[in-house]
Amino acid sequence: MNLVVAIGLALAFEGAAYALFPNAMRRAAAILFAKPERDVRVAGAFAFGLGAVIVLTALALSQ
Repeated sequence: MNLVVAIGLALAFEGAAYALFPNAMRRAAAILFAKPERDVRVAGAFAFGLGAVIVLTALALSQ
């Protein structure tokens, strides 16, 4: 159930960004596509790691 809630929140936040700031999201996507694959992978790995730390910290504090 928590996974479903997390996916729903991620979709809601991303959807809100596109709905509220469509031009900024287009510019961000254009910048992203212009970056080398290595840079995108590093940024993705960093985001994944940060997200994992946040989730694990929240789980540890909730017990």
